[in-house]
Amino acid sequence: MDSRADIQITKLDNTHLRIDAEDSIKRELSDYFTFPVPGAKFMPSVRNKYWDGNIRLYAQHTGKLYVGLYYALQQFAKDREYSIEGQHWETDVEIENFTDNLNMGFELRDYQVDAISRAIKNRRQLLVSPTASGKSAIIYCIARHFLKIHKKKVLIIVPTTSLVEQMSKDFEEYGYPYPIDKMYGGDKVGNTKIVISTWQTLSRMPKSFFDDFGAVFGDEAHLFKAKVLTGILEKLKHIGHRWGLTGTLDDTQTHKLVLEGLFGPTHYVTTSADLMDEGVLAELDIQCLVLKYPPEVSKEVVQMDYPREMEFLADNERRTQFIKNLTLDKKGNTLILFQYVDKHGRKIFDAFQKAGIKSFFIYGGTDTKNREQVRELMERESGCVIIASYGTFSTGINIKNLHNIIFASPSKSKIRVLQSIGRVLRTSKDKFSATLFDIADDLSYKNRDNYTLRHFKERINTYSKERFKYTIHEVKF
Repeated sequence: MDSRADIQITKLDNTHLRIDAEDSIKRELSDYFTFPVPGAKFMPSVRNKYWDGNIRLYAQHTGKLYVGLYYALQQFAKDREYSIEGQHWETDVEIENFTDNLNMGFELRDYQVDAISRAIKNRRQLLVSPTASGKSAIIYCIARHFLKIHKKKVLIIVPTTSLVEQMSKDFEEYGYPYPIDKMYGGDKVGNTKIVISTWQTLSRMPKSFFDDFGAVFGDEAHLFKAKVLTGILEKLKHIGHRWGLTGTLDDTQTHKLVLEGLFGPTHYVTTSADLMDEGVLAELDIQCLVLKYPPEVSKEVVQMDYPREMEFLADNERRTQFIKNLTLDKKGNTLILFQYVDKHGRKIFDAFQKAGIKSFFIYGGTDTKNREQVRELMERESGCVIIASYGTFSTGINIKNLHNIIFASPSKSKIRVLQSIGRVLRTSKDKFSATLFDIADDLSYKNRDNYTLRHFKERINTYSKERFKYTIHEVKF
């Protein structure tokens, strides 16, 4: 290594680099890779001054930096005209044209082929591609190529047990000829080349468990900002092949850089709007139904804090009946998403049951097998209603025969909103369009907006950025 370089890099393992430089440059690096956590000022640890609310991706005292942030380190050095020396990894050899030989039963789209090629060449990549863009096919092709070249096991991490089942079924449909280990609920791993597991299960595994793996995928990678997930990946220091896939990232630079540090630089594969234009995704019609409450009600509610406002909405029998009647008026299958199980979801479900409507209630306590049975039933029948929590059905669940989605609970999270919309965008032989009913509650009074109305405005901002078409209707309530 050239000792005259301002910044010298040593690869410690496949998770961390060590950066050697003068103390003044180390301080600059520390500032450059320090970011505030959104909403940290409301956290008790910050209020009590135990923590300053910042994430530091470069550890000045150890010189450690995530391998995936090498590209950002290069930009840092270029902007300041610092010389840099050291190699963090070697790229793979040229990729052969192998996808045709996989006999998957369909032809990959150009953007999928490009994403697969980038990921294999770079050895690590964060791929951002919306729901129904074929993420599981991308994972499958990369995994098959890795197994062919490197002969080591592949680990695929997903957030839910339902996605373990769904991913394994997808691989079977693509023609994977060997057994796949599905790990959750205490299952043990056999002698297979591909293991699909929830991160909850992996968090309980000893470090030695990961020794036989040569590559790791993080599906729905936006969830990997949790400490337990980063802890799992840091157990995989010997693994240089890492790929994260997600439908969306939130708008904070901190979130993006943490994921890039774990998986590698971001590549935006395609967008929902482009896929709709090409006819790959169902045409989406967003109908925003703003429930306008009387002034005497708004005057009282607008003074409430957020939890009390949510209780008011969940306890509002007229609002529940409005959701039920809206559903009955629509053709096809409908997914209703809620936030709180007992306070809200069960009340909506009870209203449908009393009316004798064929409906299913899905939440965190629902057995994985039952969730999968409901999903398969929806694919075969029409006129069904799923009332599900955001946590169980907003991410990754694949139902092509889904025509309507209703946001029964307000949310301002860009990731949750876009992931939820993704449930309804898949096409089928009889389905080419879908409708989202976004229920908002206008409890504003004079010049003051209520919390959930502000959340609705955040969702409108998300729709605009994603180039979704939407219409706003006011409903006197």
